[in-house]
Amino acid sequence: MEMVECSLAAAAAARAPRPLPRRAAVLAGTAKLRVRSERREQPPAAVRASGPEHGGRALGQAAAGLAAAAVVSLTGFAGDVSPLQPPAVARAESLTVAFPVSKAREVNRVQKTLVEAWGLIRETFVDPTFNHQDWDQKLEQTMVEMFPLKSADAAYGKISGMLSTLGDPFTKIISPTEYQSFRIGSDGNVQGVGVFINREPSTGRLLVMDCIQGGPADRAGIHEGDELVEIDGKSVLGLDGEAAAQRLRGRVGTTVKVKLLDGSENERSGRIRQKEVQIAREVINLSPLSTTIISHRSGDGHESKTGYVRLAAFSQTAAAEMENAIKRMEDEGVQSYILDLRNNPGGLVKAGLDVAQMWLDGDDTLVNTIDRDGNVLPINMIEGHSLTHDPLVVLVNEGSASASEILAGALHDNGRAILVGHRTFGKGKIQSVTELDDGSALFITVAKYLSPALHEIDQVGIQPDIQCSPDILSLPRAPTLRENSEATSLEMDSCIMVAEQALEIEQTKGSAS
Repeated sequence: MEMVECSLAAAAAARAPRPLPRRAAVLAGTAKLRVRSERREQPPAAVRASGPEHGGRALGQAAAGLAAAAVVSLTGFAGDVSPLQPPAVARAESLTVAFPVSKAREVNRVQKTLVEAWGLIRETFVDPTFNHQDWDQKLEQTMVEMFPLKSADAAYGKISGMLSTLGDPFTKIISPTEYQSFRIGSDGNVQGVGVFINREPSTGRLLVMDCIQGGPADRAGIHEGDELVEIDGKSVLGLDGEAAAQRLRGRVGTTVKVKLLDGSENERSGRIRQKEVQIAREVINLSPLSTTIISHRSGDGHESKTGYVRLAAFSQTAAAEMENAIKRMEDEGVQSYILDLRNNPGGLVKAGLDVAQMWLDGDDTLVNTIDRDGNVLPINMIEGHSLTHDPLVVLVNEGSASASEILAGALHDNGRAILVGHRTFGKGKIQSVTELDDGSALFITVAKYLSPALHEIDQVGIQPDIQCSPDILSLPRAPTLRENSEATSLEMDSCIMVAEQALEIEQTKGSAS
C-alpha cells in the first residue's frame, strides 16, 4: 500500500498562558511540510496523538478497504510570547494523522493543505471547544468526504465546509490567487475599478460604500448606496465584499460588466432603477485619507477652523498619511478636529493602533486582548506624545468595523474624543494570517479585543455618546475630498453639524477653565 508521510512543524501553544505581542495582532508561525512515500500493508489509525494531555490515545480509525493512506506527523512548541514576559516552558507534542490518499494528484495536494490548516486551528483557534465539536473527528470526516473528489476546487470546498462548522465566518481559507489580491490590497495598490464594497449585515446585500474620486467606477456613474447585482453576468448572491472585489479586479486594460440597482434613484423617488455599465480596469492608488478645513466666521469677525479627516481604510500608508495631515493642519491654525470613520471596514490593526497614538499621551491603554484561555492582556503606549491636544469628535456608524472600532474605543475610553453617529459593526477579533504550503492562506480568529475600559466589541459594537443618522444608507455620499477643497458638501451632513456643535461645547469648556 502506498503511504505518504508528512512532517508538519506548526506553532503550538503551551499550557501556560499565551500572551499576545504588545503592539500588533498575532501572526501565526510559518508551517513547513516535508513529504515522503513508503509502502505499508494496512492503513494506520486516522488520528493518533501522544503528549502530556493525550497519553497516546487513539482518536479514530481509518476507513477500511481504501487503496492508499497517508500519515501526517505534527510537532509543535510554545507559540507567540510577549516581549515583556519570560517565555513559557516549551511543550513538545507529536501527532500522527492517517488518511486515504486520493488518486487525483491535485486533490491529494489539497489533502495535505487540509491537515496543515486543521493543525493550526487545533492549536490556535479562539474557541477551545471548536464550537462544541470533536475537532479530531472532524478531520477524519472531511478526509473521507474529500477522497472521491476529482478537482482541487471541490476539495477546497470541503476545507471551507469544515471551517464553517466553527461558527466563525472570519476563520476561513482563501486560494493562492485570492491571497495575492489580499496582499496587494493591504499594500495600498490594486488593479481594478476603484470601488469599495461591503455586505449589509441585516440583508446580505452587497452595497457600494464609496468610489475612488476620478476612478473608473466614479466616471461610470456608480455611487454610494448602489446595490451590486451581477459581475460579468454572474450573480453576486451569497458573496461577501472581498469575494466580489476579487471578481472586479484584473489586469489593466481588461473590462468588467457590472449590473447594479441605483441607490440614489431609489432614495429620491422610491422606484428601483437597474443600470448596467462596462468598466475598464486601471491601476488604483488607494490613498485611504482625505482632508479639508471647515471654516466659520462669527458675528464679531473671529474665524474658527475645524480640520475634517476622513479615513476610509487602515492600509500600510494610513498612519503616515494621518501624521502628515495632522501636522499640516496644525500649521494652518486648526483649532478642533472631526475624524470620520463611517463605513471604514478596518484593515491592518497595527495601522489603527499607530493612528491612535497620534492623539494620545503617556502610557494609555490602546486596547485589551483576551485569548482562548481567558487571559486578558492590555496593549499600552510607551511614553506617547500626541500631535495635537485640540478637541476631537469621531464619527462612526454600522459600517465602522474592526480596526475602526479599536481606534474609536481607544480615543473614547481614554477621554480623548466624543463619539457621534450610530453603534458600530461589532467585529473585535484578532486574526492570524498564515500562508500555507500550497500558497493559499488561512485566516484564524485567535483572540478577541476588548476596549481599554474592558467593554466587549465583538458582536456588540461601540455605542456613541451622541446619536445621529441611524440608517447608514441615508447618509449623503461620503465626501471624497481633494486637498484644500471647499467643504460645502459637508454642510448637508447632519452628523457633521452635530459634531461641530459638540466641538463648540468642548471649546467653551476649555475657555472657561
